[in-house]
Amino acid sequence: MKNICGNIEFIKDTINSVKNAPVAVELMAVTKNFPYQCVLEALKCGIKHIGESKIKEALPKFEQLGLSLDGITKHFIGHLQSNKARKAVENFDLIHSLDSVKLAGDISRHAVNRGKLQNCLIEVKISQEITKTGVNPNDVEDFYKQCLSVPNISIKGLMFIAPYSDNPEDSRPYFKQVYNLFEKIRKSSSSYEFDILSMGMSDDYRIALEEGATMVRIGSAIFGKRSYGNK
Repeated sequence: MKNICGNIEFIKDTINSVKNAPVAVELMAVTKNFPYQCVLEALKCGIKHIGESKIKEALPKFEQLGLSLDGITKHFIGHLQSNKARKAVENFDLIHSLDSVKLAGDISRHAVNRGKLQNCLIEVKISQEITKTGVNPNDVEDFYKQCLSVPNISIKGLMFIAPYSDNPEDSRPYFKQVYNLFEKIRKSSSSYEFDILSMGMSDDYRIALEEGATMVRIGSAIFGKRSYGNK
């Protein structure tokens, strides 16, 4: 087993060392493609948030973890297709990838059926990368207002994935732009619960913190390099 606890402590120390970071920053362990034994070790080391991007992978893992997940917030961080919305609502506390009116309606319908208020983040897309999904920054405010009238959905904030670059500094202007959008909506919103800005991953989370992230999504910096052969 890799030094998971040591890696978590290092990341927490880094979070605490960033002066521009918000007072409370949540550390999410991105557990996709890692076996349940690694996840269990992270939970024992104090992790309270875990993120998965594929329903098919997550559900068997959750079953294996069993009671170890009591008190743990489960995040769905991948692109969510409408036909997977029911299982996402049934199994996850926070959906990070709300990106269309249609998906909001699907999530709402399943949440109403379960009598659940489903927490969601609006995913923002700035880059032109075809692998990225999300709402255009120019449309995010209007989309947020539309979602306010959708039953059984609570919009908690924004999520953003920066374009890939070998240099983490290249992410800074994108993070800054999303933070400004987040603050604009937060200040104009009547909901005090719009308070999550999820951005920053293993390679660029320090930059994201300096630009105002309130949640960082860390996988390989905790668990080591992923093996994509075991999907």
